[in-house]
Amino acid sequence: MILSTILLALAGLAPADTVRPKRLALLPVPLVYYTPETRLAYGVAATATVHFRRDDGFAAARPSQFTLALAYTQNRQLLLYVPFQVFYDHNRYYAYGEAGYYRYNYYFYGVGQRKVPRELFGVNFPRVRVNAFRRVGAGVGAGKLYAGLRYQYEDYRVSSVEANGLLASGNVPGGLGSRLTGGGLGLFYDSRDNVFFPTTGVVADLSAFIRNRAAVGAGAAGATTRFDRYVADVSGYRALGAHAVLAANAYGSFILGTAPFNALSLLGGSRRLRGYYEGRYRDQNVALAQAELRFDLYKRLGAVIFGGVGTLGDAQALLRLGQPKGAYGAGLRFTANRRDHLNVRLDYGLGRQSGGFYLTVGEAF
Repeated sequence: MILSTILLALAGLAPADTVRPKRLALLPVPLVYYTPETRLAYGVAATATVHFRRDDGFAAARPSQFTLALAYTQNRQLLLYVPFQVFYDHNRYYAYGEAGYYRYNYYFYGVGQRKVPRELFGVNFPRVRVNAFRRVGAGVGAGKLYAGLRYQYEDYRVSSVEANGLLASGNVPGGLGSRLTGGGLGLFYDSRDNVFFPTTGVVADLSAFIRNRAAVGAGAAGATTRFDRYVADVSGYRALGAHAVLAANAYGSFILGTAPFNALSLLGGSRRLRGYYEGRYRDQNVALAQAELRFDLYKRLGAVIFGGVGTLGDAQALLRLGQPKGAYGAGLRFTANRRDHLNVRLDYGLGRQSGGFYLTVGEAF
């Protein structure tokens, strides 16, 4: 999950613009956010924005951020998680990821072209994701290209399913639980002028997870499956004058082998095709293109309009281009941290016979 939205007392506590930023800015506050998957969520969080001593005097040093959050939702979900993003030694090293524990309820709508009436299921799972990179290369793009390693672990313990549903039948890989471990390689290219609100540049995140291992079945004591996943997530930004930015994003996720249903490629959620429930569409392969026009309204207040289209595929048809899923919407932005231009966002997205509000921190892409 992306950083949770901080609402209460945020404007008064946000750091003002300074000539020399503080090395550590700590912001402990209540938190509130809203997504269709959680409904209203509330709890406490502490976010630390860090500028390391080693980067003193380096004007282009990017801020690092750590968050510790505990939240409970209207859907009786419990979340304890620590997302992080670290830039170190003149941006030579870059790491990001998350460690957390989640007690969640989700809706399941089927896999691929096999649609079912939505089924409610419960799950408890710890999850760890770590991505560690080092800057590489010389010449064109020097200082902007990173290469490194990725690791993920998730023990997906399904605690309840609907009687006589598709998950209860045992015919969906991982429908009764799974334990996933895997690692891989990654490339990361970043020429953005700002991490949280870019106005120019490109960011590309490429992944190859090789031979992921998933033990599937109740208590993850069943058969073991293996699969590869290849992911590309590319965004570009262009300023349209002094008060508007056009942002575009292309995303693809492709799986070879048999992955548990919770590890399949997804459409929907707060980042990819807003307007659809996260996991409303899931299959082996996904491709998505979306764009967003961001513009200033008044002082810290801004607005956006957005739209996107995605499609899914499987082993038989790489992508079913004749069955696109589209969504569009609009939203408001409030700049909570002026120094780093970190925004609170409120979006409303509309899909086909679907819609929802999203209240979070940070842009969708």
